[in-house]
Amino acid sequence: MFLKKVLFLFSIIVLHFSQAQKKKIDTVYVYEKVIVHDTIYLEKPIKLKLNGISIPSLNLVETEIKDINRANIVDNKTEPSKQSLLPTNFQYGITFGIGLKNSSWAKELSNKKQQFGENIGAWISKSIITPRLSLMLSANVYYWNSTFDLDANKEDTYLNGFYFTEDLQPLLFQRFNNKHFEYALQLQLFYEWKNIRPFIGFLANRNVYKMQFLVPENNVLDKLDDFKTSKNNYGFTFGVQYRLMKRFLLSLDYQWYQMKNISLKNSSFDFDIFKTNNTFAERKINLGLSYIISK
Repeated sequence: MFLKKVLFLFSIIVLHFSQAQKKKIDTVYVYEKVIVHDTIYLEKPIKLKLNGISIPSLNLVETEIKDINRANIVDNKTEPSKQSLLPTNFQYGITFGIGLKNSSWAKELSNKKQQFGENIGAWISKSIITPRLSLMLSANVYYWNSTFDLDANKEDTYLNGFYFTEDLQPLLFQRFNNKHFEYALQLQLFYEWKNIRPFIGFLANRNVYKMQFLVPENNVLDKLDDFKTSKNNYGFTFGVQYRLMKRFLLSLDYQWYQMKNISLKNSSFDFDIFKTNNTFAERKINLGLSYIISK
């Protein structure tokens, strides 16, 4: 009887513990140790000293950088407006002016007087490489007044008398002066700085001097005929232009060219009063005003 009670009590205790084991839930926590390695860079100004040369530390201020950027923006905005005032395509116009001319061959005859003249012309220009650099091609016609007048009908000149052609035809001197037309072509290189335009260039011209003779016609010496120059001359020019307004240019230039083997010819007579292999120089100073026609 006692044994039954002990077994019964033992079975109850075992059953109780088994039920308790079933209801209890255990939580297991697993921890992982993570180590993070980081690199920290420390910037410091360094002073270097090389052979007595000291390099100071460089300090940058944010406000200064912003001011520089703003200044650059303003410059970039204003510079195109200045560039837009300069010509970037073909331009053309007209010019007229006055000038003084000095000829080496006419010094003694004119008592070293300088010729006064007027001119008119046309030009065309094109900017190259940059808007400030341009090439100009111009054509001008000059009219020069006379500084001497040798007239055989009024006075006894050193040219008075008879002359003979190669085929022995007689010629009688009548008149000679240095009043003449001049035709010139110029190629000039300009550089524009603000309103000032210095230039340099080359020129080619032809002076039309005349000497008059009485020539034979039907074996009678009664026809007045001209003997003219017909040679081209070459030289250089330089000067400066100033832009007065948008369409007006004031110019001052100096020209020099050489006249080689100058001669006075007539197609009907084989005769030249000048000696061969002669060389003369002419110099000019011109003041002109140009008007730009193109837009």
